[in-house]
Amino acid sequence: MAVPVLRDLRARFPMLEHVFADRIYRGKQLVNALSGCGPWTIEIVERPLGVKGFQLLPRRWVVERTFAWLGRCRRLSKGFEGSTATELAWLLAAHLRPLIRRLARA
Repeated sequence: MAVPVLRDLRARFPMLEHVFADRIYRGKQLVNALSGCGPWTIEIVERPLGVKGFQLLPRRWVVERTFAWLGRCRRLSKGFEGSTATELAWLLAAHLRPLIRRLARA
């Protein structure tokens, strides 16, 4: 699913150049699939060798923090919505909470 998502992102945000990816996307397969979309810099975030248990990975905290913010919204905890448009609207509304708090501090 990474290729269709990144192609859509390229169409919406043409200035996007750097992408962080999980270790499952290592290798040349993803880079080759995206070669027709323009220049990409794909950085694979991997766990260091020999580490057991929890390990804080660089830039991974951004994704985990976003999921934690969304987890606070009860409406998003279950699939109540009948259409993807409604689900997207609630997802965008959930993102407004941290953005409004940042703006209120400034």
